Amino acid sequence: MMLKSALAVGGLALGGSCQRGAVEKPAPKKLGKGFKIGVCDWTIGKRANPESLALAKSIGLDGVQVDLGGAENNLPLRERSLQEEFLEAARENDVEIGSLAMGVLNNVPYKREPEAEHWVLDGIGVCKAMGCKVLLLAFFGKGDLRNDRKGIDVVVERLKGAALEAEVSGVILGIESQLSAEQHMDIIERVGSPAVQVYYDVGNSHSNGYDIYKEIRYLGKHICEFHAKDNDDLYGKGSIDFPEVRRAMDDAGFRGWIHMEGTKMPLGVLESCHYDGEYLRKIFPPNA
Repeated sequence: MMLKSALAVGGLALGGSCQRGAVEKPAPKKLGKGFKIGVCDWTIGKRANPESLALAKSIGLDGVQVDLGGAENNLPLRERSLQEEFLEAARENDVEIGSLAMGVLNNVPYKREPEAEHWVLDGIGVCKAMGCKVLLLAFFGKGDLRNDRKGIDVVVERLKGAALEAEVSGVILGIESQLSAEQHMDIIERVGSPAVQVYYDVGNSHSNGYDIYKEIRYLGKHICEFHAKDNDDLYGKGSIDFPEVRRAMDDAGFRGWIHMEGTKMPLGVLESCHYDGEYLRKIFPPNA
């Protein structure tokens, strides 16, 4: 997730709290339950808009990753009425709300702003109310953590408190940033909660020069969900080797949601998403 425009702003039930300071590894994800393919609502121009569910259905996808909305609108998904609209749209279109996301943290950084800390706690409550298990916390733009040790320290301390609430609510906080796998693991270990994991974006990490196939295997069970992205072309035509991503996921024991966050749309937004979704489905089938 990178907030570049209005179109480019990320589960497991937890069995209780763990002792602070030592990461309790999440239970192994059993292979064989398959993959679900979704799209980020901001990618299809429907940020925090229930119309995203019908669009996802028309594209042939399993669901949508829904953003809580911007600060200019006071994070509208916090309103119960909008939550009900989303849940009804999901039922009507027979698609799912795969997870929620907080792109607002790119402009109102969690590492610095007091309201961001409160918003994350609100986001956990929204997840619980909507039956979602993953809340993506974005760390791009003003929230970038690269070369910011002080900022990381603040994030760790704030996450310790948020993780307690997330554990009780059965929610995973997925960190998506431009840090390396090792730097993400350092944060996870310092927080010491299974409720804090990595939301892994293959396109962003590849663009930052990381070996994404090694990183996926290294992070293993600490990855909660994925963003599919290729910053060079349509999927299968660019620089991301998605078959190798699948092999790395197999080694990591991952099955679950993969949400498309498109950046290259040569066929138009909906046609490109349809093409990318069909391509991914061949590699990440629902019954794998």
